[in-house]
Amino acid sequence: MTISTRGAAKAPAVLVLEDGRAFRGRAYGAVGETFGEAVFSTGMTGYQETLTDPSYHRQVVVMTAPHVGNTGVNDEDPESGRIWVSGYVVRDPARVPSNWRSQRSLDEELERQGVVGISGIDTRALTRHLRERGAMRVGIFSGDAVADEATLLARVKEAPEMVGADLSAEVATKETYVVPAIGTKKFTVAAIDLGIKGMTPHRMAERGIEVHVLPATATLEEVYAVEPDGVFFSNGPGDPATADHPVSVMQGVLERRTPLFGICFGNQILGRALGFGTYKLKYGHRGINQPVQDRTTGKVEVTAHNHGFAVDAPLDKVSDTKFGRAEVSHVCLNDQVVEGLQLLDQPAFSVQYHPEAAAGPHDAAYLFDRFVSLMEGQRA
Repeated sequence: MTISTRGAAKAPAVLVLEDGRAFRGRAYGAVGETFGEAVFSTGMTGYQETLTDPSYHRQVVVMTAPHVGNTGVNDEDPESGRIWVSGYVVRDPARVPSNWRSQRSLDEELERQGVVGISGIDTRALTRHLRERGAMRVGIFSGDAVADEATLLARVKEAPEMVGADLSAEVATKETYVVPAIGTKKFTVAAIDLGIKGMTPHRMAERGIEVHVLPATATLEEVYAVEPDGVFFSNGPGDPATADHPVSVMQGVLERRTPLFGICFGNQILGRALGFGTYKLKYGHRGINQPVQDRTTGKVEVTAHNHGFAVDAPLDKVSDTKFGRAEVSHVCLNDQVVEGLQLLDQPAFSVQYHPEAAAGPHDAAYLFDRFVSLMEGQRA
């Protein structure tokens, strides 16, 4: 076996935050420069799924777990066809991957896809800084891109902010495609791709659902052209305040009273469709260990999150909307952020987190069964 020394031999690198704090380390992955929003993820596993989640488009992900890359990279686990993060930050990258499914190292994959990263920095200190100051713009510079920090800081401040960013169309499919049901087909679902993860249609297919994945720009007429038993709105990147088209389409679905399910960005779209506002969280929820209570059952679930925005809806009362009564169905136990909505007078609900959850946890997989029950009820 050849032991890779790529990380140790990499060029010097520097990470510069928009408030002026800087961290020096060495290049990890591609050498060059990149910009984005600095966020941290608390997951200890599932780095390959994180990297390929379209919801991380234009974000630089800081891993709080100190050792990253231990299991290498394979071709079975990606959630999409490419890495979407703008940059990657780790403390101690694995020198050599050790897993029977590994096909290459994480460092090699990042370099192959042109993802600029940095290693060898104090990610604990960086995470504490982001918790105190909030998510912010950041740049990673390595090799010839490294200059004096004042020059680099000026370039970071020129980068676009996440507030006001309309990104879903940038990551969504351009053409409709179909994920067939596994086994007997029971239902047809039209899924609006706002940054969908590959595991999501798979979880529906496991339940006998044929999933037609439509572009983010799909019209209401195109949604109903597939004759759906239900409509799904996916996760995705950007500021939900910019998502006027998906909100309009969802309102059309609600007017027709078709069973509806939304995840993550889809939850924020439902919030807006019902007349609630959205707002940016200080540093967001990202990781696979977030406690959420399903208020309809009282059950507490360990869940996977990736969101920097949230719905501004009242926690302790039922709200009257143009589509009937609505209530908060799920809440984060760390900070009381809205993690789910449901309508009481028609079959529609959403959650802010990820029940498809590759690489886990799987506490919330029942939500796909809940969607199936709504479609069964509507058919009956």
